[in-house]
Amino acid sequence: MKNILRWMFTLLVLLAAEQSFAQETDMELAEYYYNQGMFEQARLYYDKIYKTNKTTRVYNNYLNTLIALNDFEEAEKLAKKKVKEDTKDGVSYVKLGDLYKKFNKPEEATEQFEEAIKKVEPTRANIIRLANEFSQISEYQYALRAYQKGKAESKDGYNFSYEVANMQGNLGEFEAMTESFLDLIGTEPNYLQTVQNSLNRTLNLDENKENMDMLRVKLLKRTQQEPDKIIITEMLAWLFMQKNDFASAYIQIVSLDKRLNENGYRLMNLAQLALNNHDYETARKSYQTVIDKGPGGDYFITARIEKLQVMREELAHKPGASIALYNELELAYQTALSDLGKSYETVIMMKELAHLQAFHLNKIEDAIVLLREAITMPGLYNKTLALCKLELGDILLFKGEIWEASLLFSQVELDFKDDVLGHEAKFRNSRISYYTGDFEWAQGQLDVLKASTSKLISNDAIDLSLLITDNFNMDTTLVPMQMFARADLLTYQNRFEDATTTLDSIFTIYPAHTLADEILMKKAEIQMKQGHYDQARDLYQEVINIYFIEITADDALFKLADMYQFIYIDNTKAMELYEKLITDFPGSLYVVEARKRFRSLRGDALN
Repeated sequence: MKNILRWMFTLLVLLAAEQSFAQETDMELAEYYYNQGMFEQARLYYDKIYKTNKTTRVYNNYLNTLIALNDFEEAEKLAKKKVKEDTKDGVSYVKLGDLYKKFNKPEEATEQFEEAIKKVEPTRANIIRLANEFSQISEYQYALRAYQKGKAESKDGYNFSYEVANMQGNLGEFEAMTESFLDLIGTEPNYLQTVQNSLNRTLNLDENKENMDMLRVKLLKRTQQEPDKIIITEMLAWLFMQKNDFASAYIQIVSLDKRLNENGYRLMNLAQLALNNHDYETARKSYQTVIDKGPGGDYFITARIEKLQVMREELAHKPGASIALYNELELAYQTALSDLGKSYETVIMMKELAHLQAFHLNKIEDAIVLLREAITMPGLYNKTLALCKLELGDILLFKGEIWEASLLFSQVELDFKDDVLGHEAKFRNSRISYYTGDFEWAQGQLDVLKASTSKLISNDAIDLSLLITDNFNMDTTLVPMQMFARADLLTYQNRFEDATTTLDSIFTIYPAHTLADEILMKKAEIQMKQGHYDQARDLYQEVINIYFIEITADDALFKLADMYQFIYIDNTKAMELYEKLITDFPGSLYVVEARKRFRSLRGDALN
């Protein structure tokens, strides 16, 4: 008896296994034919499979197969049966409605879609599932209504504000979307960054001025309606920064700083952003507001240093800046150092003051003394020490003490062999070799820099490498190149008359030399340094007109565009030149900056 029972049990197991194997094989064949678009064959298997396997995947494939075979009656029968089994998510009604839609029965389709909205139980899972189903068949209005029902009747506390706003955006209902997003951050401030990203993307704030204005008006209205809502002030500050309206952003950020009793970090960020976009006034005001918090503030020393840097950069972009203005800036540095004291925290300020004294006020010895004091400062960070050595080397080179400068550059190169500072020091030593006529050595060092990583080598290093490559050994004599290198050094040392005489001599003695475009560029640089802007403009234009296929053409274009933007304040002409650079020289080192400036002048938002 036991043997018989054991035998029967084994037989049942084998039969079950065989049946399971057969079902798996049928499923694989059904899916294979379905995926291949062989619906007649797929139906043969799904007719059988669906009797015992009514999973969502099998149902969807079976229904789609019947639709593909144009068998409306069977498809409708199948979909109606599924409706009776609906699990309160409304999806089966959407499937039936979509069936009617496919067979050109719009009224019946609408009836089922409405039923889906009516029947769905408003939990988060059900609503999202239903809305996704509507979206898949491009019924976005019904998807929106599903989310709105969830928002109004949610049983589990989820408010669907984000989903409602996104769907309104998909439907092009931008004003409604904006209101929904503002409602969302009003109750869920953690969504701020997400909402900003969504608004920027959907409203195309970079280029759509109407949407930008619409958002601004709605935010201003909210500030009047809800003056205590800090999140709206944050949104206004963000929007003004998207518009590059840093002055308006400053007002909002000062308000936030005071209301939240902050330490000025927002103002520090705004100041840097304003500086990057050449809004020097807002940058100065932002740093000054942080400074006014007093010496106990977290950013007091940094703000004082950064404010001086803003003043220095503003002066550098000021056409025809007088010695008197540089004297005022020197006094501001000296006052700051007197207030803060000379220490490792203010060494960068000392370095910048030394640069100002040497290169703009001809106080070379004062600058050298100040830098030697900085270098011996106790507690100095290694990188700060290296920066001071590089600056001292530059000043010694400016003074004419070439080998003392080279020694300092070599020290930094040795100490920071695989660092950006080391690469910068190597470049400066390469430049000295170039100045002294050792072109092969200079080129060898520049090749090492380019081989290590293109990102760590400055544009100046690449330009110097191209200059040497383009003109070295192009003739039987090195004299023209040696003369040009000497003129380059004289220009660096502000010996403009001697530099110009040397450059003119090359033109006279070697009128057809390949250096012709480089000579024009160098003469333009000299004119710029002397504040002779019209002469510089004409020289850059000459390079563009005559030497458009040479390596200096994109350089001349960028410098000319820069002049029109910041000296002549002719944004239309500047945009024209930036666009020409981007179009005609897509591989230029200046393309990224040119594109950024072009978009800024056009009024695009920040990314």
